[in-house]
Amino acid sequence: MAIIESVTLDVADPTAAHHFYTAAFGLDTQIRLRACEAPTTGFRGFTLSLTVSQPGNVDSLIEAALDAGATPLKPAAKSLWGYGGVVQAPDGTIWKVATSAKKDTGPATREIDEIVLLLGVADVVASKRFYAGRGLAVAKSFGRMYVEFEAGSSPVKLALYRRRALAKDAGVSPDGTGSHRIAIGGDAGAFTDPDGFAWESESDRKRMAPTGGSAGSGPLVG
Repeated sequence: MAIIESVTLDVADPTAAHHFYTAAFGLDTQIRLRACEAPTTGFRGFTLSLTVSQPGNVDSLIEAALDAGATPLKPAAKSLWGYGGVVQAPDGTIWKVATSAKKDTGPATREIDEIVLLLGVADVVASKRFYAGRGLAVAKSFGRMYVEFEAGSSPVKLALYRRRALAKDAGVSPDGTGSHRIAIGGDAGAFTDPDGFAWESESDRKRMAPTGGSAGSGPLVG
């Protein structure tokens, strides 16, 4: 079964971005940061979600993100499915923090249960078929709206959502042009999916990495 082994965010200032993710979410080992000035405007077509166990944890993480310089997109609020909110990091990446729980069961913490990369796609069925053909195993599928793949040992789970629906969920316009500013590393090989999201061969990257470091990237965040 193919899995995601790394996610790299292309940012203008990796040092500043690393400081933000450490201060906001306590992340330093699951998502790489790489210096890049590729032009991009508007919605980049993806979001990253942090799933937590209770509403107090949502509030704690969002408050820390705002204190570290994030921009609020959707304030944390109750909904039919649970409780959550959305912020945008200074580098432009959109992060959703959410829980399916309606009430706290203990003191608030900043513990993260799961990280989900949601790709906004034009055709969920076609993209599902594309990824299944590259060895990713489907875990959940809801028609033409949403697909979730098995994470296996990966620190990041992959899911597909219709682009317009994902933008609406994030509280932004679906319009956007230019680079996605993200690269996905895994054992499925190097390719570009139907919506322009680039995958890099993690095995090739490891072979090319200099001793004691990783090729072309900063620390992992997660």
